[in-house]
Amino acid sequence: MKPKTPPLIAVIGSDGSGKTTVCEHLILHVKKYGPAVRVHLGKQAGNVGRAVIKLPVLGGSFDKVIKKNKKSVRKCPGFLASIVVIFFVLRRLYRFRRMMSFRRRGMIVLTDRFPQIQIPGSNDGIVFPVNCAGHSFISLLAKLERRAFDWMTRQKPDLVIKLHVDLNVACARKPDHRPESLAKKIAIMPLLSFEGAKIVNIDANRPLAEVLSVAEKAISNLMESLGYHYADASSHSMAHLKS
Repeated sequence: MKPKTPPLIAVIGSDGSGKTTVCEHLILHVKKYGPAVRVHLGKQAGNVGRAVIKLPVLGGSFDKVIKKNKKSVRKCPGFLASIVVIFFVLRRLYRFRRMMSFRRRGMIVLTDRFPQIQIPGSNDGIVFPVNCAGHSFISLLAKLERRAFDWMTRQKPDLVIKLHVDLNVACARKPDHRPESLAKKIAIMPLLSFEGAKIVNIDANRPLAEVLSVAEKAISNLMESLGYHYADASSHSMAHLKS
């Protein structure tokens, strides 16, 4: 018997692991089991940053804050940086709630990235330090971020597909990224448990066809275990969400 709520499948990995490319292919496979939607749950600071710097007067200032905020979370952010942080939190919370709405409407969900609360400051984790002592308003924002992430991470995926990649491969795929930043994200990846969700680890250094084969098999196993079977693809519509 199928569960009342359709499955939630998350694809995670460091930059350069091929998350987006893999998701673009996997959604076609997921569609075989019924109506499905692909959702991006990351911060997408780069996309927002490029839009922000075009703003008159404040564009340059906000761009500097975004770049500074991405480098370190060892100290509690200042006032302006905290505003930027909470903007991204609210943006992600909106996307997450929209994703949950799709599930309630009967759609299988495939996510590119998923929030985690184990390790702050990287891999889609919280930004404010755990003990953020400072201005009362900033402390309040830190508590709001923690509360939002506590709620999001309690919505455990039915399956997490982890894409593991070596540093040299990640650097080759993302030459505009700092190697030390990539190394940190790669090292953190094996530590993330996603509240005990079922995890399938895949070597993303391998050719795309091999990566997709392993991922598709993992999805098929999950769907069949939940009572899903191949549906007539022509009878279903699929939504693509890249925003």
